[in-house]
Parts: sequence; structure tokens; C-alpha cells
Amino acid sequence: MAERLSGGCICAAIRFTAVPVNDEMGVCHCGLCRRWSGGAGFLGVECGTAVDVENGDMLGVYKSSEYGERVFCKTCGTTLFWRMQDGSDIVVSAHAFDAPGVFRFTSEIFIDEKPDNYAFANETKKMTSAEFFAAYAAQQDPSA
Repeated sequence: MAERLSGGCICAAIRFTAVPVNDEMGVCHCGLCRRWSGGAGFLGVECGTAVDVENGDMLGVYKSSEYGERVFCKTCGTTLFWRMQDGSDIVVSAHAFDAPGVFRFTSEIFIDEKPDNYAFANETKKMTSAEFFAAYAAQQDPSA
């Protein structure tokens, strides 16, 4: 998917455009993502570094781990992005896009942290936290 898509927060203080890597979205079930999103997990769309933000001074940033940070609107609190602290990878909240229906729900990560009281009906690729970190490490080091 090479199309630039637009989105923003609920109060319109922040607008952005992004180029998703593909038309897929996934959910992270880790405890931090569930608390941050206030729901069943963070529904995200991989955008690499292809995200441009208008009014970036309105972005709030919370460093949630030694490598990642969560980005939100300082005014309304809308969940916007999860990103690597070095800026090398940005995952945009699927529902922050103006037309979130264009994405196919294809994957679930940190499935070992998902509470037993809900499950999605979609057929998805499911990965535990260990499987996810191993796959990410392999992407970063193709010789491994």
C-alpha cells in the first residue's frame, strides 16, 4: 500500500498523513497496550518512518520501555502512535486514520498476555511475546 492516508486526534489539534507498509492491521495484547488503548489492545498499522505530523508540538510522548514510546494528543489524549525511541519504526493507531475500514485485521501479538475474557472472531496470525521478539530480532539481523 503506497497510498498516503490522513488521520488525526478527536479534537483536531493534531493531523497527520502516513504511508502504511501494507493494508494490514494487527493488535498487541500486552498489558501496556491494553491499558493505553483502554480496550482489548492496541490496533496498529505499520508505517515504518512514513508519518508526517502537523502541529507536532501538541504531541505528548511517554517512554514506556527502554526502546519504545507511546504518542498521544496533549489536549484530548487520543492514542496516536507507538514508535521506537530512535524513530526507526512507527505504528499508527488504526482508528486514528480517517478511514480505518481500509485495513484488514491479520495479526495478534503478545497473545500470551491476552486475558481469557475476550477473543476476536477473525482468523489471524498469533504470536506470543517470545515469538514476536524473535521474529523482530531476525528482521533486524538478516544473517541470523
